[in-house]
Amino acid sequence: MILNKETAQKTAELLLQINAIKLQPQNPFLWASGWKSPIYCDNRVTLSYPSIRNYLRENIANQIETIYGKPDVIAGVATGAIGLGMLVADYLNLPFVYVRPEAKSHGRQNQIEGKIESNQSVVVVEDLISTGKSSLNAVSALRDSKANVKGMIAIFTYGFDLANENFKKEKIDLHTLTDYTTLLIQAEKSNYISNKDMETLNAWRENPAHWNK
Repeated sequence: MILNKETAQKTAELLLQINAIKLQPQNPFLWASGWKSPIYCDNRVTLSYPSIRNYLRENIANQIETIYGKPDVIAGVATGAIGLGMLVADYLNLPFVYVRPEAKSHGRQNQIEGKIESNQSVVVVEDLISTGKSSLNAVSALRDSKANVKGMIAIFTYGFDLANENFKKEKIDLHTLTDYTTLLIQAEKSNYISNKDMETLNAWRENPAHWNK
């Protein structure tokens, strides 16, 4: 869910500006899932731009307080949201933890790094949402530690039906600063993509698993 339309537009504009989001309809990317995609999102690039990372930090922090109030802990999903999550936690003066995809096989064998106690309220920070699988895996680990997960905020979502179904099934509230629809609108306004590219990008969005096969 998008909370603020102006923030969504500005965030999409900034991501396009620094090529955190790349659109290549004529030369598709290959995702780890095996999907071919005309778009690739790497929000870690934002960490290299102080003014942009501060914009994201402040807007995510403000939305957390508006939607959930001030939680006890901020959790980042490894590895993409560790940097962003730390920035948000610092801005709110809150403890921070991050969640690995799985527990380490050595040392203390932690999946959650940092201190979190039973019944503490947690908001999860994520960089992007595709199917939601890795994000919800982090939620599951936090719940297993008896934390009270209030919800999740991410920079960007592709808005896949599968992700929406997964979050609904796990009863997790999701908000994002911007989304795929807003991104395409901004890309078209700035002449970043052509009308033909827009058709391709919309077609991919409708059936990403089988597009371009």
